[in-house]
Amino acid sequence: MYPPAMVVVLALLIAASGVAAMTRGWVLPTHRRPVRRTRLYGCGQLVVAVALSCQAVFGLMTDNLDARRWGTLTGSLLMVAGIVVIGVSRRSAGRRHGTETP
Repeated sequence: MYPPAMVVVLALLIAASGVAAMTRGWVLPTHRRPVRRTRLYGCGQLVVAVALSCQAVFGLMTDNLDARRWGTLTGSLLMVAGIVVIGVSRRSAGRRHGTETP
């Protein structure tokens, strides 16, 4: 199969999972326990899906070197942002227990 097509299919699967997390609060069974905020997790998955699509389109399908460079850089920055958002969604919200001062 053509490599950009595989990346786009993967991006579509991640985007579908992100939409399910944002709208219904549904998360894959392997990720249910660590995820604390499902909407934020879904938003992070959507950002990762856009990043993969951006890298596939600009990195593999474009002949213009400037567009390829800036497109893949944008995709990389979006990927890092999406991973950070997913990481934040796994943290528990609220204040820490045991750190209150009397």
